[in-house]
Amino acid sequence: MPVPLLDLTRQYPALRDEIRAAMDRVCDSQRFILGPEVEAFEREAADALEVEHAVGVTSGTDALLVALMALQVGPGDEVILPSFTFFATAGVVARLGATPVFVDVDPVDYCIDPFQVRQKVGRRTRAVIPVHLFGQCADLEAVLEAAGEVAVVEDCAQSWGATYNGRQCGGFDLMGAFSFFPSKNLGGFGDGGLVTTRDPELARKLAQLRMHGQTGAYEHLWVGGNFRLDALQAAVLRVKLPHVAGWVRGRRANAARYSKLFTEAGLADLVALPAEREGRLHTYNQYVVRVPRRDELKAFLSQRGIGCAVYYPMPLHLQPCFSYLGLRRGDLPVSEQASREVLALPVFPELTEAEQREVVAVIAEFYGRS
Repeated sequence: MPVPLLDLTRQYPALRDEIRAAMDRVCDSQRFILGPEVEAFEREAADALEVEHAVGVTSGTDALLVALMALQVGPGDEVILPSFTFFATAGVVARLGATPVFVDVDPVDYCIDPFQVRQKVGRRTRAVIPVHLFGQCADLEAVLEAAGEVAVVEDCAQSWGATYNGRQCGGFDLMGAFSFFPSKNLGGFGDGGLVTTRDPELARKLAQLRMHGQTGAYEHLWVGGNFRLDALQAAVLRVKLPHVAGWVRGRRANAARYSKLFTEAGLADLVALPAEREGRLHTYNQYVVRVPRRDELKAFLSQRGIGCAVYYPMPLHLQPCFSYLGLRRGDLPVSEQASREVLALPVFPELTEAEQREVVAVIAEFYGRS
């Protein structure tokens, strides 16, 4: 039985009429850039995330970029971030002429290691970016303590709805950056992003920066960019937003079922399951296991029609474009080992029990446990 890694066509039918009505509303207004639809989504998103301000932007990457621009990060500055994450987290730092300072991750939750943050903070450090990877918050209390007076920008691209000691991610320090790429727990019909903050002056600056730094008609206080969220994306996201909590419950139920099925299949000694840290609600944007002979297993699953993916096959400190930093293999061993062993399995909320049983059965067959 083929099992997709993600199938958004199962989500859409129940929302089709409401989404089409929302899109028609935008088309009838003929206001496609920012405007009342975006403003309404920003208010609703801020309420859902329990923050005072939310600024819609063009993508999760641009959310990170404009957040750092608001801090005036540039040449001569350093930004501390984990090596085991999506490229955009470091790419935006380099685009601004600043230096990404890579640190290792925790071997259990794959999030930034606060101890290494503390070691790397120096006089040139302008920001720390903890990534809430795969849908679980980093240890924010420890990160904030390690960062001291340095600004913390949360990379929440994969973690809408994740909580840390009961508080929503994205509002623990200066800013949070979210992505609405279609595969996210809250995904649009294309790219989209959001920056959250509790600071009204910072929110105003972010809104100016997304409009080329414009503060009045053809008057520019800052050099910004074109980071404006489309009204059509906002309309779709407004329809989806009330459903996210239910989708997260579905993902969490599927994660719990995997734990049961892997144990029943006698795979507990081979397949290291995701760990949910105490006080942190995991939203399972990805369900990532660690396995021996990962690449062989991935090929075997693919041959049998089982969707799977590697997030991420190469840590950022080993990427060719960052070779100028002088880091070598062995410098960040936890990230390097994770890149050799992790594998994401299907976990989307509409996944059936039969499909999950098929995933586990094929893995058991590969390891000779069937």
